[in-house]
Amino acid sequence: MEERARSCLLRHRDTLQQDIKASYLMDHMVSDNVLTHDEEEKVRPTRKEQAVTLIDLVLQKDNRAYISVYNALIRESYGDLASLLQPDLPLISPEAQKSFSDGGTPYVNTTLIEGGVPQRPVVFVTRPPLVNQIREKLYRLQDTTGWVTVFGMAGSGKSVLAAEAVRDEAVIKECFPGGVHWLSIGQLELPGLLVKIQSLCFRLEQTLDSSSQRPPNSIEEAKDRLRYLMLYKYPRSLLILDDIWDGAVLKAFDVQCRVLLTTRDRSLVDSVGGMFEVHVESGLGHKKALEVLALYVNKKPEDLPDQAYSIVRECKCSPLVVSLIGALLHDFPDRWDYYLRQLKMKQFRRIRKSSSYDYEALDQAMDASITVLQEDYQELYKDFTVVKKDVKVPAKVLSIIWNLELEEVEDMLQEFVNKSLLFRDCTHRPYLYYLHDLQLDFLVEQNRSRLQELHSKVVRQYQQFYREGPPISGDQECLYWFRYLTYHMANAGLTQELYTLIFSLDWIKTKAQLMGPVSVINDYVEHGAILENSEVCKQFLEFLSVNGHHLEQKPFPDVVQLGLSQPVSSRVYQEAQLLAQQQTSSGALYLDWVNKSSLESLSRLVIKPLQGFIYYACFSRDGLKIASCGSDNTLQVFRVTSGEKLLDFRAHEDEVLCCAFSPDDRQIATCSSDKKVKLWNAEKGTLIRTFDEEHEEQVNHCQFTNTRRRILLATCSNDSVYNMKLWNPNRQSSQNTLFGHMEPVSHCCFSPDDTYLSTSSSDGTLKLWEVSSANEWKSINVQGILDEDEETETIVKCSSWSADCRRIFCAARNAVFMFDVTTTELLSEIRTNRLSTVQFCDACPNSQLVAVALSHYAVELWDVEAKKKKADCRGHLSSVHCVRFSPDGALLLSSSSDQTFRLWETEKIHTSSAVSLKRDLDVLFDDRDVIIVAPDNKNKLQVKTPSIQYVGSRWLTHLCVMVLSVQVLELPSGKVLHVLSGHTKTVLHCQFNADGHTLITSSEDATLRVWKWRTGECRVLQGHTEQVRRFLLLETMFPMPCLLSWSYDGTVKVWDMSTAEKIQDIVCHQGSILSCDASPDGHFIIILSFSLKLHELIGHQDCIRSCRFSWNSSRLATGDDYGEIRLWCVLDGSLLKICSSSRKDSMDSLHGGWVTDLHFSPDNKVLVSTGGYVKWWDVEKGKALQTFYTTGANLKGIHVSPDFGTFVTIDSIGILYILRKM
Repeated sequence: MEERARSCLLRHRDTLQQDIKASYLMDHMVSDNVLTHDEEEKVRPTRKEQAVTLIDLVLQKDNRAYISVYNALIRESYGDLASLLQPDLPLISPEAQKSFSDGGTPYVNTTLIEGGVPQRPVVFVTRPPLVNQIREKLYRLQDTTGWVTVFGMAGSGKSVLAAEAVRDEAVIKECFPGGVHWLSIGQLELPGLLVKIQSLCFRLEQTLDSSSQRPPNSIEEAKDRLRYLMLYKYPRSLLILDDIWDGAVLKAFDVQCRVLLTTRDRSLVDSVGGMFEVHVESGLGHKKALEVLALYVNKKPEDLPDQAYSIVRECKCSPLVVSLIGALLHDFPDRWDYYLRQLKMKQFRRIRKSSSYDYEALDQAMDASITVLQEDYQELYKDFTVVKKDVKVPAKVLSIIWNLELEEVEDMLQEFVNKSLLFRDCTHRPYLYYLHDLQLDFLVEQNRSRLQELHSKVVRQYQQFYREGPPISGDQECLYWFRYLTYHMANAGLTQELYTLIFSLDWIKTKAQLMGPVSVINDYVEHGAILENSEVCKQFLEFLSVNGHHLEQKPFPDVVQLGLSQPVSSRVYQEAQLLAQQQTSSGALYLDWVNKSSLESLSRLVIKPLQGFIYYACFSRDGLKIASCGSDNTLQVFRVTSGEKLLDFRAHEDEVLCCAFSPDDRQIATCSSDKKVKLWNAEKGTLIRTFDEEHEEQVNHCQFTNTRRRILLATCSNDSVYNMKLWNPNRQSSQNTLFGHMEPVSHCCFSPDDTYLSTSSSDGTLKLWEVSSANEWKSINVQGILDEDEETETIVKCSSWSADCRRIFCAARNAVFMFDVTTTELLSEIRTNRLSTVQFCDACPNSQLVAVALSHYAVELWDVEAKKKKADCRGHLSSVHCVRFSPDGALLLSSSSDQTFRLWETEKIHTSSAVSLKRDLDVLFDDRDVIIVAPDNKNKLQVKTPSIQYVGSRWLTHLCVMVLSVQVLELPSGKVLHVLSGHTKTVLHCQFNADGHTLITSSEDATLRVWKWRTGECRVLQGHTEQVRRFLLLETMFPMPCLLSWSYDGTVKVWDMSTAEKIQDIVCHQGSILSCDASPDGHFIIILSFSLKLHELIGHQDCIRSCRFSWNSSRLATGDDYGEIRLWCVLDGSLLKICSSSRKDSMDSLHGGWVTDLHFSPDNKVLVSTGGYVKWWDVEKGKALQTFYTTGANLKGIHVSPDFGTFVTIDSIGILYILRKM
C-alpha cells in the first residue's frame, strides 16, 4: 500500500472503527477478491472488534484493499467516512501492480518497509548479474534454514545488492512469506550487540497481539527470544544482517532461521557453518560507473567531460568512490578537475560526503578493515605498500620478504583474503595475491614517509636469500624478482646497486631469456633518469633495442657475442670483451668484429611481431604507440619506448592490409583482403563495428580524419566503381561514395586540416576531393608525366600532404613527385634506383624531408625541393612496404617483408660514410694482416685492410660482372697493368695460381681461359655447353697443374692447364651443378646438384648448395637451402652428424637462409658455415659453438685465414665484416 494511503487510514482509524459496520463492508471486499473467506472468519464477533480487525487487515494489504474499502463505504452510505479517504486514493493502472518507482510492487514495498530494509539510493544503477546470483542463493533457502553470505571489499556495494535482491515479489512470496527483517550491525561490542537484538525483538513483537514483554537482559536470553519469534511467529522469514565484522556477533543470530549477511570477512560464516556465498567484485564496470556519475550531475553518459572517464579509471569503478564523488559533484558541478586531482594525489580525506554509508570519507572505510587485524599482522600488511598496481605476488616472494616459512605466510594471506584486504588469483598454482588499487593507494598514503624504508627491506631480503646468484627457475616467484627488483631498488634509492645490476650482461642474459627483451628495455626506459651515467644507459638501451629481435630467438643467442658487435667505446662492448676473455680461457669461442665503426644509420628499435610480411605500421596520434598488421591476419599494438606488446589478436580472416588510429586514439580501424573494414577498441582490442556489406573486393587502405571536430573514416578498395567511401564510425552504412576512379584505389589520405582527401589509383591518377561535399576537386595525371620516357602501366602507390596543406607528394614507379595543391603544377621530382620501385612515401610534419620505402630493401630520406638524398637507412632484409613519421617528426617507422618493423631517429640517421659493398670479394691473408678487394655500389673497387682503405678503378677481374674484359691492377696504386680481352660474355670468376703468374677465368660464354697475364698469352678451355660459374685448382690430384670446372650443363670436367686439353669428362647430373670440392689428399671429388647422392645415400631434403672436405679427407660437410648441415664419413658414406638449430628462424630456414659456404678448421674439429648469418660448429658433437648475427643477411660465402683465426664476409646490405677469434 502506498505510504500516503496507509497514513490516511492510520489518521482516521479511530473514526472508522467507531462508525462502520464491518460485516457489511466485508461482503463487498470479499466480492472484490481483496478479502478471503478465511480472513473473514477470523474477524472478532463484536462490532467494535470487527472494525478494529478489519482495519488491521487492510493496513497489511495493498492499494486495491484501500480502494475496496473506499468503494464499500460509498455503497453502504458512509459518504462522510468515504470523503475522509478520497483525497489519498492511490491511482491504479494495469501496470500499477507490476512496478513502482523503486522496482517493487506495493506488496514488496510494504514488506520491506515493515522489515526495515533500506530504500534504494537516490542514485541507483542495476547490477543484474550479481543480484541474480544472490537471488539464486536465496532460493536455496526456500525449504530449509541456512546462511547466504555476500562478501567483498569496502565500498563494493554489498548492502545495496542485498537490499535489491529481496526487492522481488516472487522471492518474498515463494521463499520468505513470513517477511524480511533488516538489521545493521557494524563494529559492535557486546553491550551494543544486546541493544541491537532487543531492538529487533521489539520490532517483531510490535506487530503481534501478544502483550508486551520486558526486554531480554542478556545475550543468551535475547538469542532465545529471537529463536522463539523466528520459529513460531515468523516462520519462513529472512533475517538480513548487514556489515558483520565479528564471528562472535554472528553466533548470537545462529537461531536456526534463514539469514542473509554482508561482510568484508568471508571466513566469519565458518563459525556458524555457512552454506552459500556470493563474492561482490570491487568495481561496477566502466559503463555503470559513468552512468552513476551521469545521474548525479543530470547528464547523459556520452555528455560527460573527459575527467569523468579519468575518475572512473583512477578508482577502478569503485561504487563507493564513484558515489562519493558523484554526490560532491552534484553540489559542486564545476569541480571535475579538483576531485580528479585529489583522487590522483591520494587525498582520500578530501573525498568526503555525509551519506547513509557508515563512513563519510574513503580513508575511514579503508582504515576500518585494517585496524581489526592483530598488531603483527598490521605491520606485515604494510609491506604491500611497495607492490606495484595490478601486480600479483606469489606467496614465496612474501615468505622471503617476511623471512617466514611458506606455510605460515599462506595462513596469513588467507586471513587477509578472508577480510577482503587482499585478493587471490586461483587460476594459477601456486596462488597469486594482489590488492585493489584503492587499498594500495590508501596504504601508500598512510605509509608515505616509510616508502624508501619498505622498498629497501624488499631488496635486502632478496639479496640475503639469493646470495649465491639470482633465481633461474622461471616460476612465478622467480619472474617477480626479475620484473620488479629494479623497481624496488630505484624506489629504495639504492642507485649503486641498480647501476651494477642493469649494466650487467649476465643479468640481461638471464632476464631476456626468461622474460624477453622488452622487459629488459623497460628497465632502462623507467630508471634511466635516476642513474648517474646517462651515456652508459643510452648505450645499453641502443644495444637492446637494435638486437632485441635476436633475443626472442630459440636457441637463445650468446649475449656476450652480441655485445662484441658494439662500438669499442661502448660500455656494452667493454663488459662483453671482459666476459669473453674470461670464457675463452675455458674453451669458449668468441669473435671480435675488428673493422666495426660507430654504428651509423642503425634503427633505434627493431621489433619482429609477425610470422609473415608486415604490410603497414603507424603511430598513434599521441606518438606513444605503434600498430602493425600484415599477412598473418593479426593486429598488434606496441609501446614506442620499449617495444612492449600491448595488444595482439586475430583481426580478419585474411591478410590485414592497413590499420589506423582514430584522432582521439580510442579506436583502431583495420581493412583486409577479406573485403571488410573493422573498428576496434584501442585499449582492450574488442570489436566495436564491422563494415562488410559495401566493398566487394579487397580493401587496400583506411585512414581517419586528423582532427576531432568531425571524425570520418576513409576507405579505398579494388572495386571497379565503388572503390572510395567515407564512413561515420557510429553508423553502419557509409556516409558517402566517391566516384571518379575506374581502377583499384591503393591509398587515401586526408589533408592535415581535413578539408581535402587525396586518393591514389592504378588508373595513373592522383585525385583530390572536397571532404564536405564528397565532390572531386582536382585530378593529376601522373601517368602522363611518366609516359614521356616510358610506356609501361603506371600505378600511383600513395600520397602524402605537407604540413601546411599547400603541397602534396605522390609515389609511382621509381619516382616521387611534389605538386602544388592549388594549381596542380609539378614543383619537383626525384628518381630513385631504376631497378627499384617506390612502395610508399611520407612527408615529415616538421621539415622538408620525405621518407621513401623501396622494394630493394632500403629506406631513404630526401629533400624533394633540393632533389638531394639526405639519409640512407640500411637494415631491412626484404622489401619495405611502408614508412611513417611520428606526429612530431622525431621518429621514422618502416615495415617490411622481412617480418620486422624498425624505428629510426630522424635527426640521427644520415647518409652513411661507409660505402655499400657488393658480396663478391677476394681476401689475402698475410700473417695477421688482411687485404680485402670488393666492388662497391658505385662501381668502384674498394681495397681494404682493418686500418686502411683504397678507392681504385672500375672493376677487378673476378669482380667483373657485366664486363667482357679482365683488368689486372697494381695495388695499392690502382694502376691498370693489363687488360685481357677474349671472353664474349660476362666473366663470372677468376683466380691466380699459387705463384701469381697465371690467371684463370670462367665466363657465361661456356669457356675457361688460362692467361699468362703479363704477356697476354691465352689458352681456351672449351667443352661446356652452358655458363661456367666456378672452377677449382687441383694441385695434388694429378702430376700436372689441373683444374676442375663445373657448369649448368650438368657436367664436371678436369683440364690440363698447360695444354688446355680435357683429361676427364664426368656426366653426373641432369640438372645444374651448383658446387664441387676435392679432398685435400686428392682421392675424392664431391659434386653437388639439387640432390646429393653419396655412396647411394640420399640425405638432404632440399637443394644442396655447398660442400667441403675436411683437411684430413675423412669427413664431408654439405649444406642445403633448408639450413641443414650434414656431416658424412667419406670412406663409407655414412651420416655422422646433422648440424642444425632446433627450429626454423627467419626466411623459414634453420640457418637464416641457404647454407652457402662451409670451411673446416685445420685440426678438423670446428666447422664454420654461412647462411643468413655465420655459425661455428663442434664437428664431433654437431652442436653450435657460436653465432655471429650480421646486420644484413644472405651471405654468399666467407673467407677463412689459414690459422682459422680470421673470417671475412659481406652481407646483403654491403657491410664488411672482419671477424677475429678472441
